[in-house]
Amino acid sequence: MLELAGIVILGILAQWVAWRLKIPAILPLILIGIFVGPISTLYTDDGTKLIEPIWNPQLDKGLFPGEGLFHFVSLAISVILFEGGLTLKRNEVLNVGPVIIKLITIGSVVTFLCSGFVAHFIFDLSWSVSFLFAALIIVTGPTVITPILRNIPLKKDISAVLRWEGILIDPIGAVAAVLVFEFISIGKGSEYTQQALIEFGKTVVVGFSIGFSFAYALYFAIKKNAIPHFLMNVVSLSFVIGVYALSEQFAHESGLLSVVVMGMVLGNIDLPNLKELLYFKESLSVLLVSILFILLAANIDMQDLYLIYNWNTVILFACVVFLIRPLCVFLSTIKSGLKLNEKIFISWVGPRGIVAAGIASLFGTRLALEGEPGAEYITPLVFMIVLGTVLLNATTARLFAKISGVFLKESSGILIVGASNVSRIIAKYLQKSERHVVLIDSNKENIERAKAMDLDAEEANIFSDDLANNIELNDIGYLMALTASEEVNKHAIERFKNQLGENGAFRLITPEEMKSDTIDSELLFSKKDDYINLSEVARDYPKINEIPIASKEQFIKEIEKLNNEKDAIPIFIKDNEEELHIIASYIKEMEIEEGNQLVYLGKPMDVMDVKNNKNEKEEDKVTENENQ
Repeated sequence: MLELAGIVILGILAQWVAWRLKIPAILPLILIGIFVGPISTLYTDDGTKLIEPIWNPQLDKGLFPGEGLFHFVSLAISVILFEGGLTLKRNEVLNVGPVIIKLITIGSVVTFLCSGFVAHFIFDLSWSVSFLFAALIIVTGPTVITPILRNIPLKKDISAVLRWEGILIDPIGAVAAVLVFEFISIGKGSEYTQQALIEFGKTVVVGFSIGFSFAYALYFAIKKNAIPHFLMNVVSLSFVIGVYALSEQFAHESGLLSVVVMGMVLGNIDLPNLKELLYFKESLSVLLVSILFILLAANIDMQDLYLIYNWNTVILFACVVFLIRPLCVFLSTIKSGLKLNEKIFISWVGPRGIVAAGIASLFGTRLALEGEPGAEYITPLVFMIVLGTVLLNATTARLFAKISGVFLKESSGILIVGASNVSRIIAKYLQKSERHVVLIDSNKENIERAKAMDLDAEEANIFSDDLANNIELNDIGYLMALTASEEVNKHAIERFKNQLGENGAFRLITPEEMKSDTIDSELLFSKKDDYINLSEVARDYPKINEIPIASKEQFIKEIEKLNNEKDAIPIFIKDNEEELHIIASYIKEMEIEEGNQLVYLGKPMDVMDVKNNKNEKEEDKVTENENQ
């Protein structure tokens, strides 16, 4: 009882520490597991582990009898991989660019082949075990990449490459490891017979067929409202576990392949409440990962650590990190447009993740129990690669970004909260001016319209924490809240001002503030234009115009002119270097130079002039009539 409670408490504590220190959670989790596992034998009175995951009848101590631990690990990893499959969108894969496609194809093959050869010759392992090790270290994973990159301001292209590589390569690496393990298990080492190939094909067919079949079964059940809303998450969980168990009955080790396929299918069809399902699976995955990796690390014995306590381990690590990873990146980025320093930084950041460590422990232990020569090296070697790469990248990525010259000294990207018509017009102008701009909105229709205009837009809730964890926003330095809701606008400023609005955070004025004499420095554009006025102008005159400015006096004059005009709203100042500066209601401190341009939304100047001339003639005519 005490051990189980301790694992849960320590696991969640490790997650909290990782969040506070902005490091991958896998690092403190594995360190805790090693400390309460193999290391604890050095300081306990009886020389036993504080936590013994597998029941030991001689010690009368342990948590899981027989193969109970491996069954738990298998089911936990199936849930984790299912969640990963849900996030894998087909259209996003097609749009991520040739660099990422090459990284997850050419890069995976190069890592697999080179790591297999290196492991074979350094540790004298059999070819089968060497290539199983190689398959396991293909993956990087978003759970280890995201915390490392979250606080490093990078160009969007670099962060996108690393982020999408981690997302896409997780299931690829998992499937590769499953297939290699199955090939070893069926072929019994190096004796690959015709029967082994048949069984291998059976695993692939069963995995894909059951995964597809049950994905659509769950889809139709949810679509036809056969499952009540309050049971949807737990029914989905039971489907995942059931699919894994059923696949295992038909073909050994096909379960993990089935759940990955099931997740990928559900993530790419119009599944109602997909986000709610993702949130549930994410919370469940956090709990499972917390328990899982403390148990796996604790299950390692001191003799496993002694196996890799030599210079061969250092050489293997150096080859994987400093030779194989750069080789993968440089081969995958030929004719990509990425600069040399950007390729070097991507080569440096390649931490291995949760899937690698989890599957390594499962497969390594199973093969060792089956008597496969060299299988005892799998788990400690993979854990060494995981810990080493995570520790290296977590401690040096920011410094290396500065050394390599990819660190953005100024975050110039702009986040617009709200993707209404006026937001899309402004965002398109910013995009044409070569500014990175991101639109967020909880309205799916607005986001779809923004994407149809080729704008970077995300469906997101400003009241959730997801926005703070999005590394796609790590170059954002300006925040503009342009929604119709006063509450949303003010919350956006208060919640994300320091993180996403370090260079300026602005919001629209409210109708009440328009009546007040007080002017807040965070208010956008002008004191007369709230959301309604802005929307009406954008509806009648959806055009961004520019006026040349020669002096501060002319700027103030033009601002007053626009403020007196119903159908025109000043929004930016463009300086002589084509840089845009947001206009706030409080404009006294803005510096204006000759050659600057005043950018405004609304009626073109020539139309204004025609109307003004017409009004002047009408006034002159009225005056003339009065005089007569």
